[in-house]
Amino acid sequence: MSHIKTIFYNSVSRDIPLNEYPRPQFRRDFWVNLNGSYDYAVTDENTVFPEKYTGKILVPFAVETSLSGVEKTFHKDERLWYRRYFSLGGEFKDKRVILNFGAVDWECKVYVNRQPAGSHTGGYNSFSFDITDIVKKDEENELTVYVYDPTDAGWQQRGKQALKSHGFWYTGTSGIWQTVWLEAVPFDSIDNIKIIPDIDEGTVEISSEIHSGEAYTLKGKISYKGKEVAEKEISKCEKITIPDFLLWSPEEPNLYDIELELYVKGELKDKIYSYFGMRKFSIGKDEKGYSRLFLNNEPYFQNGLLDQGYWSDGGLTPPTDEAMIYDIQKMKDLGFNMLRKHIKTEPDRWYYHCDRIGMLVWQDMISGGKELGVVRAGVIPNIQGVFAPIKCFSMKDNNYKAFNREKKEWRENFKDELTEMIEQHYNCVSICTWVPFNEGWGQFDAFEIGNMVKSLDKTRFVDHASGWYDQKGCDFRSVHRYILPVQLPKKEERPFVLSEFGGYSMIVDGHVWDRKKSFGYIMYKSKEALSKAFKRLYEKQIIPLIPKGLSAIVYTQVSDVEFEVNGIMTYDRAKLKLDEETVKKVNSKIRSIKL
Repeated sequence: MSHIKTIFYNSVSRDIPLNEYPRPQFRRDFWVNLNGSYDYAVTDENTVFPEKYTGKILVPFAVETSLSGVEKTFHKDERLWYRRYFSLGGEFKDKRVILNFGAVDWECKVYVNRQPAGSHTGGYNSFSFDITDIVKKDEENELTVYVYDPTDAGWQQRGKQALKSHGFWYTGTSGIWQTVWLEAVPFDSIDNIKIIPDIDEGTVEISSEIHSGEAYTLKGKISYKGKEVAEKEISKCEKITIPDFLLWSPEEPNLYDIELELYVKGELKDKIYSYFGMRKFSIGKDEKGYSRLFLNNEPYFQNGLLDQGYWSDGGLTPPTDEAMIYDIQKMKDLGFNMLRKHIKTEPDRWYYHCDRIGMLVWQDMISGGKELGVVRAGVIPNIQGVFAPIKCFSMKDNNYKAFNREKKEWRENFKDELTEMIEQHYNCVSICTWVPFNEGWGQFDAFEIGNMVKSLDKTRFVDHASGWYDQKGCDFRSVHRYILPVQLPKKEERPFVLSEFGGYSMIVDGHVWDRKKSFGYIMYKSKEALSKAFKRLYEKQIIPLIPKGLSAIVYTQVSDVEFEVNGIMTYDRAKLKLDEETVKKVNSKIRSIKL
């Protein structure tokens, strides 16, 4: 195995990595980042608080990664422990103390001063515990985190993680992999908000959850680039008119700032900051009668990339805030307007950067259960390791055994985590599509699940079964096509989206995970040959279909990932493998097409 590092490796703070405010759409003034050096231990399942710890680990990087300083495989019969000490500053006086975790994979128990603070199951969603009653405000505190993670030996939602990486399955991510932080929260507080912009009415609806036993007053202020747009006393659910509003789009990512203040008996108790964009996603017909994806009541072609969000030194965890920005901005500069976040979620700051830079997002749900024996829609590896086409046939997905979803609790867990993911990211301006299932992997009742997602969020698109095993659900006819020619589906009223294609590949010596095991769908030997093939693919197969109803495309992919060398960039982000001007010209041609 190679130990290549990203171009951001040396910029990672070894004191407090990722020290930016972790939740930009719900900010408070007082917080403490608990990232940094922890003691760690790996024990058997019967250990209760290790007597001694093995060494140091850099949080929030998973134990398997080089940035963690450990780089060890974590097995299903082992348990991982973290320990660190912290003290509280004066800003926590007369406040509740909330302990927040961006994500911990997979099952964890949290202790403060060896007292249970809470537990959580699910590796990709954030969670919080109120530790006010067990924390010492004037003394040092001990934080201990216990983790169990079976990775691909279990049934749980785990994405592409594997105990032994191979092919399309990557190194596991166990334990803490997003920011850990403390927040000082008043006893009378704003606990959550939900933001719904409406460009047809010219309003934004703000719904608030309030924690208070007293009568209260809520005041809202909206501004644009520091200029006040609206200010008024509001109810728990209030529509506020935005006069002469500016629309949000990838071309003009206009964002409005929100300040909410909570008063009890005339005294300011809590203040939070957020933001929103005035935008609308819908489906309609173009002038030729084709079903299209609309943005702000106009047909809008989504030209995107598959983005798996892996890093050669951080695994699922971006090395720095700048690393997140780099990927998004680089793809925007090349002319793309959408990223499909593939089978993972990101730290909240990643979505914030998409919001402000102007990049649409398709958000996949994390796959669980087991795959159906096909490593990629449209292709299987033969014994020589060469990719050969297969026919992806139609199949009903209520045969739970076939899809490895036999147990009801497994299916209910998936629904719970999907619901939690949608609720946590509901306010993200850039997310336009939810993708519950990918390529039949762990798929079940996709028609009903698609409708469930739609009931949770009527403002966005749903790709109920991306790639294959279409159940005729909302909202797209979603096809993956590698190697085989792209064709329009017949007799289809739903918008047609090519939700994965391309995968053209090239090895760049010195910038690959493992040269001998590197693979791709179609391999090219030079930047010139790869760029020529990319141009030909778009001009011969993709661009001619856009006027005929093709509504969105997702090229594979932003960067190489471990053995996959089909990225536009290398895994370390050091090299752009395609000619930049070629990509820009192709995307310029796409933008010029009138829908």
